[in-house]
Amino acid sequence: MTISLVELETIVREAGQIALAHFKDLKNTEIHKKNPRDFVTAADLAVEAYLQATLTKKYPRYGFWGEEGGQSADQSARWVVDPIDGTHSFSRGQYFWAISVALEIDGELMAGAVYAPALDDYYTAAKGRGAFKNGVAINVSDESGLADAMVATGFACLRSYLTDNNLERFGRIAQRTTGQRRFGSAAMDLCLVADGQVDAFWEQELNLYDVAAGALVVLEAGGTVTDFQGNPGVFPKQILATNGKVLAEILTLM
Repeated sequence: MTISLVELETIVREAGQIALAHFKDLKNTEIHKKNPRDFVTAADLAVEAYLQATLTKKYPRYGFWGEEGGQSADQSARWVVDPIDGTHSFSRGQYFWAISVALEIDGELMAGAVYAPALDDYYTAAKGRGAFKNGVAINVSDESGLADAMVATGFACLRSYLTDNNLERFGRIAQRTTGQRRFGSAAMDLCLVADGQVDAFWEQELNLYDVAAGALVVLEAGGTVTDFQGNPGVFPKQILATNGKVLAEILTLM
């Protein structure tokens, strides 16, 4: 990997300033529906345009895959970008939304950054180099029992009108845990697992750009990332991130 994490942080934080300018002026920010339950704003488009132009100029060897603009020709080594993960929250003036940027080379996640501009929290990780929040090393929690755990989830499946929609799964798990959270941004949820603020997160029917950066942050913070059967790997259609200690127990409920 030949990128500078310092340069990446500068770029992502600058993208955050673009997003914040729109966030502070939501009344004049255009908001459209891509489908009846999925939103896109002028901020999504502006942030992605900035990131694509800046990253591809700085690192021309890497392709680009953004949620709004799709994939460039070269995808063996690429940036995987969600310009605003949690657009609905963003559009309502809530704080839990984030810019997610990951570098994937030959199917392997090498670097990731998740920045929540409204909170000014910057999470980053590089393969084999640990995970950090605002420059300070972070680790997953030590919670060992699901009964005392706090978990997070999301419902992208409902947005897609799917029959397998996570409601029964949530009901089973909620009854076995102390706290449940639904923050509205998978990228942020994953970082909260990495930071020990929640002990597990699962969701289904996501896309790689939603979870790539956050998944690497979890792994580098000592956590696990699997599918609902426990197979290790980043599976956006079935992603389960844990502190490792509650993995076996929560798998029985998936």
